[in-house]
Amino acid sequence: MRILIACDHGGYVLKQLLMEQLQHHGHEVIDLGTDGPESVDYPDYAHRLCRALLDGMADRGILLCGTGIGVSIAANRHAGIRAALCHDESTARLSRQHNDANVLVMGGRTTGPATAQAMMMVWLATAFEGGRHQRRLELIELK
Repeated sequence: MRILIACDHGGYVLKQLLMEQLQHHGHEVIDLGTDGPESVDYPDYAHRLCRALLDGMADRGILLCGTGIGVSIAANRHAGIRAALCHDESTARLSRQHNDANVLVMGGRTTGPATAQAMMMVWLATAFEGGRHQRRLELIELK
């Protein structure tokens, strides 16, 4: 699977770990920054990833910031993006099964490495269930 990943300074360390795991499992990873722990503005990276995902550069995306809250808000401003801030394997699984989340969001300062890795793998392996959930997804998009 081709996966976009981006973060601000608060998610940089966790991003590096997650990229290694993705590559180890054979995924193609496109790193959209940031490239170090220096302070940057999280909306810039959230918007960059969302535009690239909507342009078809990848199948899914992963966003990180200190808590995950800021990048979630910025990402969900884009029509067609369903960014889910997840905290454990259960929320990661349900974000895919029920919400067809195309962006996984985590907090680099609030999510431990083992939890983040487990969530990511569950999220990547989980399919959207469709059915009654499809109708609800259609209600999300503003017309």
